[in-house]
Amino acid sequence: MNPVNILLVDDQPAKLLSYEVVLQELGENLIKAQSGREALEHLLRNDIAVILVDVCMPEQDGFELVSMIREHPRYQHTAIIFVSAVMMAEPDRLRGYAAGAVDYVSVPIVPEVLRAKVRVFADLYRKTRELERLNAELEDRVRERTAELEASSNQLRQLNEELEERIDQRTREREEALAQLFEAQKLDTIGQLTGGVAHDFNNLLMAVLGSLNLLKKRLPIDEKSERLIANAIQAAERGAALTQRLLAFARRQELKPHAVDFAELFENIQDLLSKALGPGVDIRKDIPPRLPQLLVDSNQLELALLNLFVNARDAMIGGGTIMVSAEEKEVLRHGSLAAGRYVRISVSDTGEGMDEATVTRAAEPFFTTKGPGKGTGLGLSMVHGLAAQSGGILDLSSVKGEGTTVSLCLPVAENVAAASSPEATSPDAAPNVPQALTVLVVDDDTLVSMGTSAMLEDLGHIATEASSAAAALEILGSDRKFDLVITDHAMPGMTGAELARRILASYPGLPVILASGYVELHEDHGLSDLPRMMKPFTQEQLQTAVHRAVAERATAA
Repeated sequence: MNPVNILLVDDQPAKLLSYEVVLQELGENLIKAQSGREALEHLLRNDIAVILVDVCMPEQDGFELVSMIREHPRYQHTAIIFVSAVMMAEPDRLRGYAAGAVDYVSVPIVPEVLRAKVRVFADLYRKTRELERLNAELEDRVRERTAELEASSNQLRQLNEELEERIDQRTREREEALAQLFEAQKLDTIGQLTGGVAHDFNNLLMAVLGSLNLLKKRLPIDEKSERLIANAIQAAERGAALTQRLLAFARRQELKPHAVDFAELFENIQDLLSKALGPGVDIRKDIPPRLPQLLVDSNQLELALLNLFVNARDAMIGGGTIMVSAEEKEVLRHGSLAAGRYVRISVSDTGEGMDEATVTRAAEPFFTTKGPGKGTGLGLSMVHGLAAQSGGILDLSSVKGEGTTVSLCLPVAENVAAASSPEATSPDAAPNVPQALTVLVVDDDTLVSMGTSAMLEDLGHIATEASSAAAALEILGSDRKFDLVITDHAMPGMTGAELARRILASYPGLPVILASGYVELHEDHGLSDLPRMMKPFTQEQLQTAVHRAVAERATAA
């Protein structure tokens, strides 16, 4: 317990000494003053807990001194005990209490009484100071807690704002992802429909072209008839080209990717492009000499460039400049584009450009801003399909009134040796095979099987038709012998690929040619080396495929 200061005020030293002797047992600090002035000096220098004041002092009595003490804010509540050696009437006591005294002690002093009274007020002072200290600590803790709560509230408010921003951002990202998913699903649905239509259309063109070519051979020489047949053949061939564009958009065209030097490829077709564009169009290029080789079908890439250049020409009324550039890019991950090395090929024009709504729909099939008869709306769709099927992407940017840039990101040919585009072997270059072959033609479309059989018979072969894979296996299981099987792939029940696998397992020496209206044969079929023909095929292409298949089987045997 810390001692407190007790001030003893009396003009007589003997009385001060007696007070000191009586109060020593309390263990408090005793401060003595022989006058009111000396007492005030001690009060200004020290914190006093209890004051003992003699009522009768010569210079200034106790009442006056206590009144002065009470005027000081610091001592308005300090315990003051009057010590009086005379009997005091009640008015005198009331005067003392009015001045600020809290108690009286009469002389002669009873030590126990004096000690008890001083002890009570000293303990009260200590408890008051302790309570004040606790209140101050409590206030400090309240202030600290309030500050912590305000900081937490500010932090919570900030976190709420950040959370709202993140929710808004995620909502926007989700809406964008849903829009992209919807667009991808829409294009995929259109692609599936387009692929199916192209397949059926190819079957029809197969029958038309085959019949026209055979008819052309058998009709007598007549200029008008020959012109009409040539016209029909040309129209059918244009239909075949149209289906190729549809298949390119649907990503079901047959691609033969190999290492391609883009600088060399563009050099070879630049004259062709210039002639196709006509006068008034200036072609410029910015192609680095040491650009990595692309892994792409060179024929389809040339066709894609031709489409892009024609679109650019049509967008520049009165002529302009087309710039083709290429650069290597390292992609970590970008949307549907896998990480790896790519070459970005860009074709830019100085045409009238497109608004945002047109850019959004530009790659849709059959969408065109050209007038009637000036475009099918499949050119950019074909380029988009080629990019996707080749493992790349197409990027389109345009500013109304400034021009358009179409970019193709195509993968680099990693560890693939450069090779020329595979060329079809001409009939003259094909190995010699027996003149008459017995061929089994399998197709669920009667028109196609009849047309194929007619072309084979015109070449001197013997053709037998089967309308399904099951019927073909039944015919092969009979005593009849065949030199070759030509089968369609997309057939109900059993596909041509499955039929080919059954034939290769049961009849190892029998060659098989797989014909299809569009590419749908995956590598897991294990038939990547199987000879194939794309519908519609001509009699010359059929003859070449037959000779090669029979010769390869004979060489293997």
